[in-house]
Amino acid sequence: MDAAKVTDLKHFIDQCKTNPSIIHTPSLAFFKTYLQSLGARVPPETKSVRHGFLATLFTSCLCSFGFFACYCFWHAHMQEKGDFDMADSGEYSDSKRPIEDDDEIVESDIDVDNTDVVEPDNDPPQKMGDSAVEVTEEMQDAAQSEKSKAMEAISEGKLEEALDHLTESIMLNPTSAILYATRGSVFVKLKKPHAAIRDADAALAINPDSAKGFKVRGIARAMLGQWEQAATDLHEVSKLDYDDEIGLALKKVEPNAHKIEEHRRKYERLRKERELKKAENERKKRAEAQEREAISALKEGQVIGIHSAKELDPKLNAASKTSRLAILYFTASWCGPCRMIAPIFTSLAAKYPKVVFLKVDIDEARDVAARWNISSVPTFYFIKNGNEIDKVVGADKNELERKVKQHAG
Repeated sequence: MDAAKVTDLKHFIDQCKTNPSIIHTPSLAFFKTYLQSLGARVPPETKSVRHGFLATLFTSCLCSFGFFACYCFWHAHMQEKGDFDMADSGEYSDSKRPIEDDDEIVESDIDVDNTDVVEPDNDPPQKMGDSAVEVTEEMQDAAQSEKSKAMEAISEGKLEEALDHLTESIMLNPTSAILYATRGSVFVKLKKPHAAIRDADAALAINPDSAKGFKVRGIARAMLGQWEQAATDLHEVSKLDYDDEIGLALKKVEPNAHKIEEHRRKYERLRKERELKKAENERKKRAEAQEREAISALKEGQVIGIHSAKELDPKLNAASKTSRLAILYFTASWCGPCRMIAPIFTSLAAKYPKVVFLKVDIDEARDVAARWNISSVPTFYFIKNGNEIDKVVGADKNELERKVKQHAG
C-alpha cells in the first residue's frame, strides 16, 4: 500500500475530526452518498465549507484504495471521536433500542457441546412383547437361552444377530424388564437412540427401579441432545447402581444441562421482568387516566358550587387522587359576613389554581351541612387526602389567606 497515500488519507480524516462538515463539500457528494447507502450517520453540516484541496486529496486516495477501504478507514478513525456511527442502520438500531412491552424476546443460541449427538433413527418401531401373555417356565427357560445367545453375539460384535435373539427372548418373556433394557443397550451401541428409549420405557414400565432402564434411556437421550432429560435419568441411575460409564456420561451431560437451565432461567427472568414492566406501565396508564379524569372534574382557578353530598364526594375524591388541597366553604344567602368574604374566596381560587375551592350553601345542601356539623357561617374546612387538616370559622380575611398560603404549598 502506498505509504504517501495513507498519510494523505490520515490527514484528510484528521481535518474531518476538526470540522466534520468537510464531508459536505460538493465535490465529495458521491462519497457522502456512499456512506449513507451503508446506513452510516454522516455528521451534520454546520456551516458552508470550501475545502477544494482536501477534496482533491481524498479523491486521489479513493482512486488508489477504493471506496470500501476508504470507508473502513474513515469509520475506524471517526468513531474514536464519536462524530460517526452506524446509529441509523437497521441492525444497530434494533440492538440498541429499548425493549418495548410488545416486543418478542428472541432467545439467543445456547453454546452446548453437541459433538456426540447423532441423527435420530427413524426406523419402524421394533417388536414388543405382549404383556398379557401368561409366561410358563418353559417359556422363561427358552427366553433365557435366547438371551445367552444374544450375549455371546454381543461379545463377538454381532449386534444385529444379538437383536434377533433378544427380540425372540422378549417375545417369549415380555414381563422381563432386564430383557428390554438389554436390547435397549444394543440399540445404543448401534446409535439408534429412539429404539433404545422405547425399550428403556418398556423396562421402566415393568420395573420403575430398573437401573439399566434409566442408564439406557439417559445415554440415548444424550445421543439425541436431550441434555436435561438425560441428566435426570443418569442422576437417577447413579443412586441405584453407579458405574464408571455413568460417571463419564454425566461429565458430558451435566455441563450442557446446566447451560440450558441457566438459559431458561435467564429468559424466564426477562419475560417476568417484561410482564412486570408491562403491568406497571398499565397501572401507570390507568392512574394517569384517572388523574386526568379527576382533573377534568376540577375547575382550576374557579369556585365550584356544591348542591348535595352526591356532588361533594366526587370532588373530594378527585382532589385526593391528584393530591390537591380542597377548601370547603360553608355559606348562606342571608349571611352578611359571607357576602363580604365571598369575593376574597373567589380571588384566592384564581390565585391558587391547583387548590380545589368548593362552596356549599347550607340551606340548599342541608345533607352536606349536617354531615359536617355546621353551626355557624362562614366556615372553611381545609381537606388533604380526605382528612381535615385545618379550619377557619368566621369572615377573617387575613386568617383565611394565611391558611390557604400555608397549606397550598
